[in-house]
Amino acid sequence: MFIAHLPAGYIAGTLVERLAARFGYDTPRRLTAVTLLASVLPDFDLLWFYLVDQRQHLHHTYWTHIPVFWVALGIVAALIALAIRRRDALPYIGAVTLGTLLHIVLDTVAGGIHWLYPLSSVETRWVEVPSVYGWWIANFVLHWSFALELILLGIAIWLHPRFASRVIAFWRRSP
Repeated sequence: MFIAHLPAGYIAGTLVERLAARFGYDTPRRLTAVTLLASVLPDFDLLWFYLVDQRQHLHHTYWTHIPVFWVALGIVAALIALAIRRRDALPYIGAVTLGTLLHIVLDTVAGGIHWLYPLSSVETRWVEVPSVYGWWIANFVLHWSFALELILLGIAIWLHPRFASRVIAFWRRSP
């Protein structure tokens, strides 16, 4: 995925805010910001990939792209928050867990993720993107699966309050 992580994080963040409000939590816009950050957090490993590892192997094999790491971290953080009676931290812990796992789900489309690690090293990829063009990015952008990214971008734009209100106002003025 190239452009879908932030839009998907925004969509998930708005849902997290609504869910937290339903359970009586204070729902500042910070929940969306936390989910947005978490939705790109696994790709911080690209710094290591380019600057240290010299692209020796795909960055999806690093711990930041291993689902069990984020699930375990979320569970431990939630248990600590409950033990120290900080229930107000739970929406944020949920936002980080959701955002990172959402990132990994999106990377599973064409990037390949080790979902069963450490039990298995089998890589899961839903779509194989063939190498047709010389520039590797063109292979992904010109593949049909890129339409999924554009759809997520469109939904995120639609959900943005100012954009949605402008579109609704436009349609109301139309004859």
